[in-house]
Amino acid sequence: MHSFPLSLASFEFRFQTDTPTGLPPYPGSAWRGALGWSLKRTVCVIRHTACPDCLLYRSCVYPYLFETPPPPGTSKMRKYTAAPHPFVLQIETRQQGTDYRLGLVLIGRAIRQFPYFVHALGAAGGQGIGSQRRAFDLREVRQAHGPELARWTTVYAPDQPLSLPESDSPVIPPVPEWIGMEILTPLRIKRDNHLVTPARFRFADLFSALLRRISLLSYFHTGQPLDADFAGLIQRAATIEHHQPRLYWYDWTRYSSRQETTLEMGGMLGSITLRGQDLAEFWPYLWLGQWTHAGKGATLGLGRYRLQPASLPDHTTG
Repeated sequence: MHSFPLSLASFEFRFQTDTPTGLPPYPGSAWRGALGWSLKRTVCVIRHTACPDCLLYRSCVYPYLFETPPPPGTSKMRKYTAAPHPFVLQIETRQQGTDYRLGLVLIGRAIRQFPYFVHALGAAGGQGIGSQRRAFDLREVRQAHGPELARWTTVYAPDQPLSLPESDSPVIPPVPEWIGMEILTPLRIKRDNHLVTPARFRFADLFSALLRRISLLSYFHTGQPLDADFAGLIQRAATIEHHQPRLYWYDWTRYSSRQETTLEMGGMLGSITLRGQDLAEFWPYLWLGQWTHAGKGATLGLGRYRLQPASLPDHTTG
């Protein structure tokens, strides 16, 4: 086993609500919108001023997390107004009853801002989430530890002080002989400026998007550029076949209050099987991607997948 040079911390926020959740089928947009509104209300000291026009733009927590401007003099994304945001919401879509769990992954320097997330998510839940404004009472925050981030310790509860977290990145385990990949939330990746559909899916599409995302997160939020043969990896990824594809398209729309329009956010769900002996150089990125997610809308929780050992496929054609 070995670690990957991208620091992160994974948390689970546990809420209680008086009624069954009543949230939309995919509530990632609702949670992120409420989080952003709550965080800005908490930290903004100069009201009625657009963030880029504010003197505090380069030092304020809100634009760093939600607008994430590339720093002056950057050698990457110089033509872009925003770099990848340093956090990911992990949404459990099939929750019932009055207990509710919301995952949060913080990356690099954003780990220092953990207390702001606790305050903002707690306040957002109290104000109500979704069109029906269901109230969620924050009862506990747990951090994941251990090689596979599978052991949990409480870092916040209303009756105890907040514990400041440290990064505890997952350790990369040996690659299994066969790997099952289950895509848990809509995966939106592009090839030649077109969304990849289940019929057009290739492993290289997924890996190219994942490599780019991990590289940019490392560059902008840890100060450690990723040392990798990008061109060679992408070229070799084109030779990798996937097996037993069970992919389908999931349509989803969300309303953007900033753009005042409804956005199409559909993506792929389902599963594929991969052969471990083909994946040695790709495996660390695939493993880490379970926390960073892949493709468009990762901050909303899109592009989340799970890897686990799989049995030998019935056939070996993609």
